[in-house]
Parts: sequence; structure tokens; C-alpha cells
Amino acid sequence: MFDKLDDILVRLEEILNELNEPTVANDTARFQRLMKEQSELQPIAAAYKEYKDCKQTVEDSLAMLEEESDEEMREMLKEELAEAKKRIEELEHELKILLLPKDPNDEKNVIVEIRAGAGGDEAALFAAEIYRMYVKYAESQRWKTELLTLNENGIGGFKEVTFMIYGQGAYSKLKYESGVHRVQRVPETESGGRIHTSTITVAIMPEAEEIDFHLDLNDCKFDVFRASGNGGQCVNTTDSAVRLTHIPTGIVISCQDEKSQLKNKDKALKILRSRLYDMELQKRHDEEAEARRSQVGTGDRSEKIRTYNFPQGRVTDHRIKLTLHKLDSVLNGDLQEIIDNLIAADQTAKLANMNE
Repeated sequence: MFDKLDDILVRLEEILNELNEPTVANDTARFQRLMKEQSELQPIAAAYKEYKDCKQTVEDSLAMLEEESDEEMREMLKEELAEAKKRIEELEHELKILLLPKDPNDEKNVIVEIRAGAGGDEAALFAAEIYRMYVKYAESQRWKTELLTLNENGIGGFKEVTFMIYGQGAYSKLKYESGVHRVQRVPETESGGRIHTSTITVAIMPEAEEIDFHLDLNDCKFDVFRASGNGGQCVNTTDSAVRLTHIPTGIVISCQDEKSQLKNKDKALKILRSRLYDMELQKRHDEEAEARRSQVGTGDRSEKIRTYNFPQGRVTDHRIKLTLHKLDSVLNGDLQEIIDNLIAADQTAKLANMNE
């Protein structure tokens, strides 16, 4: 580990020297690549330098204790020594986490798909609530959201909704949200007061660029039709809606939210590219048994990951056995505590896997 850390310090010094060259600003691609690498290595280098400083403090304190006879001074040195040793242990753990292999998709924007499952209209209403939960969480992170497709049920629920979240590191925080979300509550239409259980599925997909996944447009079939529902004066008057069919997989995507046929086509292609890229990631995930064992629920779309229980006001994440009695705040976008615990559990699992 320490050889790797020394190499990182050397590489960071090389990057800083390159960035100081007068010609680097003329090469935008090179400048951006160097800045990105610097931002990735800087936290590791800072932690390692602090680690080395603490090690030096331990050595100095031990040497001074051997020579020092004043009791008050010795107590101060012992206290300094204990603090430095404690910090060394913390930094060793931090450095191990910082050196874990990075998910190449972590910094990407995400496309989120929410679908109502078992439970009919109640599931659709819950899908709409979960959509709002993620939008509010995105706002708390100062991320932007863009609605891509929406299929409503007429009473305020969503049969299906697809939207984009633009924000640095969005995938790194939201990738654990994929799976089945379950709600337990008494529906407004239930006269007997019985608790019903409904489900929705959430899929979090990293935004796929052309460089990530090449999409052959010869495999795509486009149909245009008139948009229906809310959408302004162009609804039912122009063929602006687009239905995209990917022939090899049979995936069908319909977009009608934009007045422009071209914009709807771009949205459909964006969703398709990310779906196909996500399918490729799932395939790799399934093939790598060790990766599946060392991850916290980021692969199986059918896995029941979380229950939202209204009568008890609680949210339970089944993967890490975490229960929070603050359902209202979670549904208002207060997801950070859950996400932090999921990240910590994932890191712990990966560290344990590395040590086997």
C-alpha cells in the first residue's frame, strides 16, 4: 500500500509541474485531463502526508520522552503521542478506502426510471411520491433534474416516469437505489382501514455517452405520432411525439413531452443508450461473482431493498438492516443518512473482500 502511496505523491508532483508549463493552457483536452487526475489524487496525497506527519510526531514524542524528566512536560508528550497514534489508525483506514478501485461511472449524471409494480393505483401514487423524493434530494445536492417521459394514471399517480439528474457524483450516491421499493399503508380508498402492501421498481442508470456505448442507428426504428394529454397548443395538432424501437432487444421508448420532434428523438436516444449501457453493466455484474458478493445491492433489479411503513412512520433498508423513524423527512428528500450508511457498508464489504 505504501509503495502505491509513494507513487501517487510522485505522480502528483509530475502533474503540478506539467500544469505549470506555459503551453498546457493551449491544449484544452490535456489541461482538463491533468486537472481531473489532480483532483482525484489530491485527497489521497493529503491524507498520506498527514499520515507521515503523525508517524514523525510519534517518533519525536518517543525520543523526547526518553530525555525529558519534567513530569508536566512528560504528560503533554504522552497526550500528544496518544493523539498521533489514534490518528494514524484512522488515517490507515481512510487510505485503504481512498485506494479502493473507483467505479468509472461514479461521476456521471444518471437516468432514473420508476415503474409502478404490484398494487395498482396505490403503487402508481407511491411511484409519484418516490419521484418527488428524488427530485427533492437532487435539489438538496444542487443538482438539476429533467423529466424525460411520463405515463400518468389520471389520479395523480405515475405508472412510469423517467427523468435525468445532472450533477457531479450523482451516480456514486444514487446507484444503491436500484431495486424494489415497498410501501405499507392504508390507501385512501380502503374503507376497512386495512394496511395494503404495494411495490415499485427503481432503476438508476449512468448516463451513457457515445464513447461508453456505441449505438448503431440502423438497429433503431422511429415512428412519429400526435402527442396526447397535457402539453400546450401542439398537442393533437402536430406529429411531434416519437416512438423509438430498438430492433435487437425489442426495447420501445416513447417521448412526447417536447413540442419538437427532434428534441423528443434526442431524449429517446439518450434513454435507449443508457438502458443498453446499463444492460451491459448488469451482464458484467452477473458474470463477476466476486464483484456481486462485495457490493451492496447495486445489481439485482428484483431485489427488495427498502420498505416505507406509514403506520409506524419508519423506513427500513433491508440490505444493511437500517431502520429510521423519520418517514416524512425521507420522503421530503432527506436521504443522505441512508446513502451514507450504504456507501460505508459497500466500502467495508469491499475492504473485507480485498483482505481475503
